[in-house]
Amino acid sequence: MEPRNQRGVLKFIFLGLTEDPELQPLLFSLFLSIYLVALLGNLLIILAVSSASHLHTPMYFFLSSLSFTDICFSTTTIPNMLVNIQAQNHSIIYIGCLTQVCFVLVFTGLENFLLAAMGYDLYVAVCHPLIYIIIVNTRLCGLLSLLSLLISIANVLPHSLMVLHLSFCTDLEIPRFFCELDQILKLACSDTIINYILVYFVASFFFFCGGVPLSGIIFSYTQIVSSTMRMPSVGAKYKAFSTRGSHLSVVSLFFETGFGVYISSAFTHSSSKTAVASVMYSVFPQMMNPFIHSLRNRDMTGALRKIISRIPSFK
Repeated sequence: MEPRNQRGVLKFIFLGLTEDPELQPLLFSLFLSIYLVALLGNLLIILAVSSASHLHTPMYFFLSSLSFTDICFSTTTIPNMLVNIQAQNHSIIYIGCLTQVCFVLVFTGLENFLLAAMGYDLYVAVCHPLIYIIIVNTRLCGLLSLLSLLISIANVLPHSLMVLHLSFCTDLEIPRFFCELDQILKLACSDTIINYILVYFVASFFFFCGGVPLSGIIFSYTQIVSSTMRMPSVGAKYKAFSTRGSHLSVVSLFFETGFGVYISSAFTHSSSKTAVASVMYSVFPQMMNPFIHSLRNRDMTGALRKIISRIPSFK
């Protein structure tokens, strides 16, 4: 097969979850519902935090930032899938695919760092409550958010430049419903030795930045559990664990689904199973995060009730 260098007309084909035409309306309804739930749920979180003065704290600042990131992540992948199903056209042009790869990498990295920042906030609140206000201030919150975004973007730029120099053949089938870097590299028919060297170099260079969030979360919860177990009151222990439970649930959901998709990709060659695995980390966490935070947090539940009560009912 000859390489195709006309990238303006180059198209990738998504194999998706199934090619059965009878199931396409069901998939459209399912993913539209998931997207609307994720969008509205995260928007309510942002509105609740911004409207309730008692929620203007570092913890809820990071929570609203996480909700905004989840909205952006969901919008990067699901709407294009819905358009493809509706138009019965499961293709995407080269520029659109490259753009999707960049945004997926940026928002995945940003969510990773925001979860680490939330873990650090919880660690200081539990283990150093007397100096919490001094350490975790508005300036630090803004700095951590900006630094997370800059590192995520800096990580994406070398990968984007690398993909721009690739040539592709005619069989451009992606066994998922959106573009990802690893799938794009597998489809290249030009010499990719230099490209992979660059990938490993960038991965090694950013290993410290990528390893810090997970390591920081593990360290934070080790210290939190240790500090909580030393509390004399059983009621205080229960309150501490229940308060931190929502963040731990979100962290577990994000990393378990993320690791799961790459493990499944390595051990299975089924396109449908690979697509299902990609749904687990690109759709499911973004939909579940608002429920986890609102159902396990009384302050957030109260703020959400006030927001919903202001919505006029039409009878």
